[in-house]
Amino acid sequence: MSLLKRIEQGQGAPQNKPAEGSPPDQASRLAGLQPRRAAPPGVNPERDKYLDLKTRVQNRLLAEIDPSADISKVSHVRAQIQELFEQVLAEENIVLSRPERHRLFEQIAAEILGFGPLQPLLEDETITEVMVNGARNIFIERGGKILRVPVTFESDDHVMRIIDRIVAPMGRRIDESSPYVDARLPDGSRVNAVIPPISLVGPVLTIRKFFKNPISIEQLVKFGSITPEALQFLKACVESRLNIVISGGTGSGKTTLLNIMSQIIPGDERIVTIENAAELQLRQEHVVTLESRPSNIEGKGEVTIRQLVINALRMRPDRIIVGEIRDDAALDMLQAMNTGHDGSMTTAHSNGPRDTLARIETMTMMAGMELPVRAIREQISSAIDLVVHQERLKDGTRKVVNITECSGMEGDVITMTDIFVFEQTGIENGKVVGRLRPTGLRPKFMDRIEASGIHLPPSIFGIGDRRRY
Repeated sequence: MSLLKRIEQGQGAPQNKPAEGSPPDQASRLAGLQPRRAAPPGVNPERDKYLDLKTRVQNRLLAEIDPSADISKVSHVRAQIQELFEQVLAEENIVLSRPERHRLFEQIAAEILGFGPLQPLLEDETITEVMVNGARNIFIERGGKILRVPVTFESDDHVMRIIDRIVAPMGRRIDESSPYVDARLPDGSRVNAVIPPISLVGPVLTIRKFFKNPISIEQLVKFGSITPEALQFLKACVESRLNIVISGGTGSGKTTLLNIMSQIIPGDERIVTIENAAELQLRQEHVVTLESRPSNIEGKGEVTIRQLVINALRMRPDRIIVGEIRDDAALDMLQAMNTGHDGSMTTAHSNGPRDTLARIETMTMMAGMELPVRAIREQISSAIDLVVHQERLKDGTRKVVNITECSGMEGDVITMTDIFVFEQTGIENGKVVGRLRPTGLRPKFMDRIEASGIHLPPSIFGIGDRRRY
């Protein structure tokens, strides 16, 4: 059995590298990869031997590679690493089979050029999420299902090095005084990291991957996330500059849907996007992207979403798109929607359309203005025209389940009207079966859509269709 196969089957945790000033016999044993004494329970000597080899070769490469090399030229640097790698193996008389040699090189190249053990997972387009729960437990999401993968880090320190590599280029930090951080990868994938003492299982890293090529409108229909009729209705709502909130739970696809709906915005409009970590992938030419910033180590320099929303009003935007409303920025977003910035869009976490408005009301109160509840609700009903609610169903699929109009006020209550509702008809082979069906009601803002020169057929709303919904 090959060395790597024996390592893969081992269950023990790797030993830490020897500290400076280790006893000579220990250092020589590591250097020569000589057999160790009997290992204590839970330790895998074969794995330790391989990790020692990997660390030693990697350190030699880092010492000999040109420090002025441009890491952005991946193919050129990779060729340099390959040449040095072969040279080091030859000099140290390290004999490996071809598969072992290839894997060792790929792991070392990922450490130098990429994100270590995570690099193959990030390059796999079938994986939508990567979850690291400490050095030994890595999970992925594929096809809406969570699976454990046989990939591990060497130690918690190894995980920390990868986290630092992700957050450092963004000017953000993570340490005991600031033990969690939001960041993004160069391709826009969303990253959240939590470290001890907040995390009790070691460093935790969650990466929400985004498609290198953004999902198109046609793909959304093909995946069954929405029907052509509902999508035609949403397209008309965006083009006629209605204010839209996309709601749903974590991982339900809110940002993906916001990306797709943003593609419908005409190219001659000035769009200002505001996010915690820039994720939106707008294709229009005239887009200004703003990103919030946490405070520095001295507790200064913080720039919040609310401050960016206020500043965006002075930037002559045609539309303001906020990646997510989660705090008192909701008040300023409502003000923007009510002061001539029609066509604005945002997302919010909630359990349903009615809960979405309740959360926005609560977040508005967080601004500390002590406004009467009725005044806040009037602002909400006047500002928000449509709530699009999306859910991740039990089979892992993500679907739009409600398209609901905010139709006004009755007394102190905001009235809402469902235009489309997802109707589940059963489960077949573990898959949820159903369809987003129209309720037969026309929204009150149809006159605004028609004033924009858009005429939707009555059949979109199930009017004149004798089929029973």
